[in-house]
Amino acid sequence: MGIGLRVPPARGWKRLARSAGGQPLGRPTATIIIGLSIVERRKQRGPVDFPRSHSTPAAERERKPRISAARSIPAPPTSAVPSPRTTPCQTFTAWCNSHLRKAGTQIENIEEDFRNGLKLMLLLEVISGERLPRPDKGKMRFHKIANVNKALDFIASKGVKLVSIGAEEIVDGNLKMTLGMIWTIILRFAIQDISVEETSAKEGLLLWCQRKTAPYRNVNVQNFHTSWKDGLALCALIHRHRPDLIDYAKLRKDDPIGNLNTAFEVAEKYLDIPKMLDAEDIVNTPKPDEKAIMTYVSCFYHAFAGAEQAETAANRICKVLAVNQENEKLMEEYEKLASELLEWIRRTVPWLENRVGEPSMSAMQRKLEDFRDYRRLHKPPRVQEKCQLEINFNTLQTKLRLSHRPAFMPSEGKLVSDIANAWRGLEQVEKGYEDWLLSEIRRLQRLQHLAEKFRQKASLHEAWTRGKEEMLSQRDYDSASLQEVRALLRRHEAFESDLAAHQDRVEHIAALAQELNELDYHEAASVNSRCQAICDQWDNLGTLTQKRRDALERMEKLLETIDQLQLEFARRAAPFNNWLDGAVEDLQDVWLVHSVEETQSLLTAHDQFKATLPEADRERGAIMGIQGEIQKICQTYGLRPCSTNPYITLSPQDINTKWDMVRKLVPSRDQTLQEELARQQVNERLRRQFAAQANAIGPWIQAKVEEVGRLAAGLAGSLEEQMAGLRQQEQNIINYKTNIDRLEGDHQLLQESLVFDNKHTVYGMEHIRVGWEQLLTSIARTINEVENQVLTRDAKGLSQEQLNEFRASFNHFDRKRNGMMEPDDFRACLISMGYDLGEVEFARIMTMVDPNAAGVVTFQAFIDFMTRETAETDTAEQVVASFKILAGDKSYITPEELRRELPAEQAEYCIRRMVPYKGSGAPAGALDYVAFSSALYGESDL
Repeated sequence: MGIGLRVPPARGWKRLARSAGGQPLGRPTATIIIGLSIVERRKQRGPVDFPRSHSTPAAERERKPRISAARSIPAPPTSAVPSPRTTPCQTFTAWCNSHLRKAGTQIENIEEDFRNGLKLMLLLEVISGERLPRPDKGKMRFHKIANVNKALDFIASKGVKLVSIGAEEIVDGNLKMTLGMIWTIILRFAIQDISVEETSAKEGLLLWCQRKTAPYRNVNVQNFHTSWKDGLALCALIHRHRPDLIDYAKLRKDDPIGNLNTAFEVAEKYLDIPKMLDAEDIVNTPKPDEKAIMTYVSCFYHAFAGAEQAETAANRICKVLAVNQENEKLMEEYEKLASELLEWIRRTVPWLENRVGEPSMSAMQRKLEDFRDYRRLHKPPRVQEKCQLEINFNTLQTKLRLSHRPAFMPSEGKLVSDIANAWRGLEQVEKGYEDWLLSEIRRLQRLQHLAEKFRQKASLHEAWTRGKEEMLSQRDYDSASLQEVRALLRRHEAFESDLAAHQDRVEHIAALAQELNELDYHEAASVNSRCQAICDQWDNLGTLTQKRRDALERMEKLLETIDQLQLEFARRAAPFNNWLDGAVEDLQDVWLVHSVEETQSLLTAHDQFKATLPEADRERGAIMGIQGEIQKICQTYGLRPCSTNPYITLSPQDINTKWDMVRKLVPSRDQTLQEELARQQVNERLRRQFAAQANAIGPWIQAKVEEVGRLAAGLAGSLEEQMAGLRQQEQNIINYKTNIDRLEGDHQLLQESLVFDNKHTVYGMEHIRVGWEQLLTSIARTINEVENQVLTRDAKGLSQEQLNEFRASFNHFDRKRNGMMEPDDFRACLISMGYDLGEVEFARIMTMVDPNAAGVVTFQAFIDFMTRETAETDTAEQVVASFKILAGDKSYITPEELRRELPAEQAEYCIRRMVPYKGSGAPAGALDYVAFSSALYGESDL
C-alpha cells in the first residue's frame, strides 16, 4: 500500500463511522502515513527524485518548514501520485464536490482550487460540522500559506499525524501533495471510524462488504481493486439494503460495464452518491486504483449507516456465540483428554499390579527393561498430559467466570481431583512394582548362585560315592590272610574317617536344597529328587559301613600281624587327602559379592590359604617318605612287593595328582578374584559417577522449585514481562533435561550391572524423577496463572498499573507468603483500599471470593472481586435486546432472518440450539430467542 492507515481498534460497532456531514468524531489519536518505503519506491520508480512544481528561488526562501511535536516532515513521498493506469483525481474531485455543494460551491481543478486554502477550510467545516478560524482574505502567497496551515492544523487537531505534507506544497499546486492531503482527509473523516469486530478501518470496510455480499452469487470481495471490476459487488451492496432499486437476478457477470453503470446511476439518483468512477476505466484497467474504489465504497457505508443498529446487534450476538462455542470446544477437549488419561491409567495399573514372577533371571531382566521403557518413554508424555489437563481446566473456568457462564462440571469420575487420585494410585502401584522387581531379581540372583553351588557340591559328592556301595558290599575278607584282614579293617577305618568327614558336605547339600525350596526355586523338584537320592545313598552307605565293620572285627580275632608303616601311611594320608579335597573344593567354589570390600575379603582369605601351602608340602613329603620306607623294607627283607596299601585305597600318585591340581588352581583363582575385583571397581566408579550427577541435579531441582515458588508469590513488572521471564525459566528447565537424560543413562548402567545400592548419594533416581515432575508442574501452573491474569486483564479492561497495584496490595497482606490471604488480612486489605465494611457486608463479600468456605482468598478471586462490579460484560438482557432488533421487534425470530443477519456458521449454530417458539401468531418454524439467550448465561446443555 502506498497509503496506510493505523488506528486503534474500536470496541464492537459502537464507533461505526458517521456520515461525512455528521457530528464531529471523538476518536483516539490516529497516524496517517503517506508514502512508500524507500525500497518500494526504488522498485517502482527507479532513483528517487522529489521536484517541487511551481517553485521559484524566492518562493523557496519564503517557505518555512512546518515541524511540531505532532508532525514530522521527511522527504515527500511518491505514493500519493496517481497511478499511470488509473487516477484518483476524478474520484477525489467528485467526493469533495459531494460535500462542498452543501455549502453552495464546488471545485473544477483539484490541483488549483485548493491553493488559496479557502475551499479547503470550507470543505473541512462541512465534513466536520465545526468552525475553523477566520481565513485571511488577502491574495498574497503568505495569506494562502496561512489559510492552508489553518486547515492542516485542524486536521492535526483531530489526532492525525501528517507526514511529508506542508502548506507550501499545496499553495504551489503540487499535485502529489494535494492528492495525498485529500486522501488523508478521506481516511480521517470518511473511513477511519469504520471498524468491524475491532479491525482497522480498511479491514473493517472490507469485512463489512464481505458480510453484506456473502449471500450473492458470483460475488467474492477480497480487495479494493479487482473484486469490483464486474460491478456485481456494487449492485449486491445496493440490493442488500434497497432490493427495490435493483433486480439482481437479471444481472450478468459478462456485462461488467452495464453492471457498473447501473450501480453508478442508481446510487446517484436514489442514494445521493455522486458518480466518482468511470466504468470503462475500471473494466479496462488490470488493477483499478484502490484509493478511488475505497473512497466510493465508503460512501455506500455511510449511506446505509441507518442499519447500524442491526449490525451492532448481530455483532454482539456473534461475539456471545463465539465465546460459547469456544467454551464448548474446551469442554469437549477436556473430556476427551481426561477420558484418554484415565483409560491409560486403567490399562496400566493391572500391568503394574501383576506380581507373577518369571522363573529365569533373563525373563525378569526383560520385565525390568519393560518397566524402564515405561518410565522413560510411556509415562513422561502422560505427565505432560496431566499437567496440561489441569491448565486447560483452570483456563476454561477462568473464561467461563469472565463471561458470566456457569462453572464447568466434568462428567462423573473426570474431575481434576478424580484424575489426581487415580494418578496417586498409579504411582503407589508403580513404586510397589519396582520394589517387587528389584526384590525378585535379587532372589533369582541368589537362587542362581545357590543352585550352581548345589550342583557343584552334589557332583563332587556323587563322584566321591561312586563305587562305594559295591566296595562295602564285597566279601574279600573271606579268603584274606590275617595281614590282609587287618589291612581291610584299617582300610575300613580310614573309609569311616573319610565318611565322617563327608557328613558336613551331605548336610551342606541338604541345607542348600532346603534354602532353594524356601526361595521357591523353579527347578526345586529336580533339586529335591537329587538331594533325596544323595541322602538315601548316604543312609545306605552308613548301613553298609556298619555291616562291613562287624564282619572285619569278627575276622580280626584271627589276624595278628599288621604293617605299622602302611597303617601310619593310611592314617596320615587320609586326612591329608581330605584336606586336598577341601582345598580343591574351596578353590573351585563360586561366590557372590556386591562391593570392592567383599572382593578384598575374598582375596585376603585366598592369600591366607596360600600361606599354608609350604606346611602342606612338608606334610606331603612326610607321607611320601612313609611309602618309600615301606618299599625299602620290602626290598630289604624280600617281602612280596606291596603294590597296594591294604589300609587305604589312596595311592601316593593320587596324592601327588591332587597336589598338582591344587597348585594349578591357586593361580587360576588368583586371576578370577582379580577379575572380580576389577568388575567391582567398575561398579564403584559407576556409583560415584551417578552420585556426582545426582548430587548436582537434586539440589538444582530443589532450588528451581523454590525459585518458581518465589516467582509465583512475588511476580513483578507487566504481565507480558512476567510471562517472558517465566517462559525463559521454562526454557532453562527444558534445556536442563539433557542432564536428567544422562543421569537416566547412568542409572540404567547401574541396573544392567545389577548394582542396586549407592552409599555416595541420598538422591535416588526415583527421587530425581519426582522432583523433576514437580518442577515441570510448578512452572506450568505459574505460567497458567499469569495467562489467566492476562485473560482477566483483557476481559475486564484493566491497565497494567491497576494489576500492579492489585498485586502490590495482595502481596502486602499475604502474611504467610503462600499466595493466599486469611480472612482478617483480606479485611485489612479492603479497609486500606477505602472500603467501609460492616460484618454483614464483609460476610457477603467473603461468599463471593471464597464460595467453597476454604478460609482463604486467592489472588485470582481478589482480582475478580475488584473488577466484577465495574467490568463491561455482555448480559442475557443485552443478547435478548440484540435478537429483538434482528427480529424486527417480534418476540420470535425465523431461520431465514438468522441466516440473513448472521454469518453462516453462527446462524446454523443458533438454529440447531433454539427451541421452537410456543407463542401465538408465529409462522411455522419460528424460534424462541429469549429462552436461548437465557440459557447462554444459566445452567444448560448449550
